[in-house]
Amino acid sequence: MRWIVRRAIIAFLTVFTAMTLSFFVIKAMPGDPIDALAQAFVRQYYMSYEEAYRLALAAAPFVPKGPVWKQYVEYMTKFFRGDLGVSISFSTGKKVAEILADAIPWTVLVVATSLVISFLMGIVIGMVMAYKHGSKLDSSLIVAFSILRSIPEYIVAILLLWILAFQMGLFPTGGRYDYWALELLKKGDVLAFLGNVLWHAALPILTWIITHISGWALAMRGSTIGVLGEDFITYAKVRGLPSRRIVIKYVGKNAILPLFTSFMLSLGFMFGGSIFIEFIFSYQGVGWVLYQSITQRDWYLMLGAFNIIIIAVVLGALLADMLYGFLDPRIRRGGTT
Repeated sequence: MRWIVRRAIIAFLTVFTAMTLSFFVIKAMPGDPIDALAQAFVRQYYMSYEEAYRLALAAAPFVPKGPVWKQYVEYMTKFFRGDLGVSISFSTGKKVAEILADAIPWTVLVVATSLVISFLMGIVIGMVMAYKHGSKLDSSLIVAFSILRSIPEYIVAILLLWILAFQMGLFPTGGRYDYWALELLKKGDVLAFLGNVLWHAALPILTWIITHISGWALAMRGSTIGVLGEDFITYAKVRGLPSRRIVIKYVGKNAILPLFTSFMLSLGFMFGGSIFIEFIFSYQGVGWVLYQSITQRDWYLMLGAFNIIIIAVVLGALLADMLYGFLDPRIRRGGTT
C-alpha cells in the first residue's frame, strides 16, 4: 500500500509539473487568439480586418488577460475545480470541458480498438516468427514489417482514404457518422446507428492497425526468442510437458511481460497520437480538436487537450507499474524481500 501511495504522489507531481510547463509553453507561442478569430471572420464574412477584430473582441470577452502568472494561478485553480475554461473557436463561448467530453469517446473507440487488435495480432505473429526463427517466413516478415514500420501513419491514412474511399467508394471519406443515422437512433434502431459509426471508424482503425502491428510483432519476436533460450523452457521440455502448455503458460506469458508497459503507455498516448489520422479522416476526436485549437490559437482548448494527454499518459504509466507486479511473480517477490 505504501508503494502505491508513493507512486500516486509521484504521478500527481508529474501531472502538475507537466501542466505547468504546458501552460507557459502555450502562452509563449506566437499568435493571438483574438487575431486568429478575426482572421476567421474575414474569411467567412468578407469583412475588413478592423471590423473583424472589433467583432472578435466582442465575441470573445473571456480570452484571458493580465499578467501571465495571474492567468496561471487562475487557470490551475479553476482546473482542479473542473472548470477548463471557454473556447473561442468552437461555437464561441462553449465550455472546453463539453468539447472534450464529446471528443474523448470517439478517440477511445478508434484508438483503443485498433491498439488492442494490433497488439493481439502482433503477439501471435511475433510468436510464430520466433518459432520459425531463421526460416524464409521469418526473414520475409522481418523485411516486410521493417518497411511498414518506416512508413509514416499519415501516408498510410492518405493511401487508404484515396483508394478505399475516393476510388472504390467502400468507406465514407470522413466524419464520425452520417446525420441520417441519428434519425435511426431516435427511432430506437441502435444497431443500425452503431453499424454506421463502425463504418465511419473503419479506415482510422485500419490505419492504426497497419502502422502499429509491425512494432508489436517485431518486439514480441525478440522477446519470445529470448524466453525460448531460458533454462526453465528447456526443463519444461525435458519434463515432457505438452507443447501447447509450454507455449501458452511459459513462453507466451513471460514473453509478453516486457511489452505490457509499452502497451499501457500506448493507451496513454492515444489522445495525442491520433492528431494526424483524425485530421485526415475529419474524425472529430481529441486529436482533431487539438489540431483545430492550435490553428486557431485557442489557448484554453489547447491547454485542455494537452492536459488530457498528460493525465492519460501518466495514468497509463501508473497502471502499468501497479499491474506489472501482479502479472510477474518475480517482481512481487523482489518487492517483499
